[in-house]
Amino acid sequence: MYRLTKSLVSAALRRCYRVDVKGLGHLPERGPMVLAANHRSFMDSIFLAVVTPRPITFIAKAEYWDSWRTAWMFRATGQIPLRRGSPTGAHEAMVSAGRVLSGQGVIGIYPEGTRSRDGWLHPGNTGAARLALACGAPIVPVGLIGTEAVQAPDEPLPHLFRPVTVRFGPPHRLPAPEQSRRRKAELRDATDRLMHAIAELSGQEYLADALPEPERGAHV
Repeated sequence: MYRLTKSLVSAALRRCYRVDVKGLGHLPERGPMVLAANHRSFMDSIFLAVVTPRPITFIAKAEYWDSWRTAWMFRATGQIPLRRGSPTGAHEAMVSAGRVLSGQGVIGIYPEGTRSRDGWLHPGNTGAARLALACGAPIVPVGLIGTEAVQAPDEPLPHLFRPVTVRFGPPHRLPAPEQSRRRKAELRDATDRLMHAIAELSGQEYLADALPEPERGAHV
């Protein structure tokens, strides 16, 4: 069902948008992989799925399953719901994502946790790093450019014929922490390095660089 849906969506999307893809050679052809991207638009997942050769399972907010407009697509393509603000929901989503990676699949995740409405790249949560470390998977940073002009967060429908760029960076491989008590700090450091890579690829400024240290460390 994923491949059929992708084929149908891809044909329509490529007629309506000029999509420039850079860095596809950075994607491993096999094995587990985490794609970590900036988030500006509902269309981000669609563009990313269309240009990535391998099937992607996204971790997406559970509200998409509550609306008939989007629920059919998310269910048909086997995406993972995440109920924000629910520790149990977050744990279940991470377990489901771990199963995908253990099966040599690809997980798509937005470390910011929600779409940026102000243009900044916001501090990333450490979920991508936790998944990658637990499953021995590389993280590939992704920069999406122009998707907010296709459909901004408050717009109900996308605009046609807007240019979009998808840029993949070199994979990040996380070494296991030498001491368990240092794990939290090392996950935070790895996430900041990842977000800087995404910022470079997307052209956005990373908001965490402008935050005081206590606020920066709060995003776990």
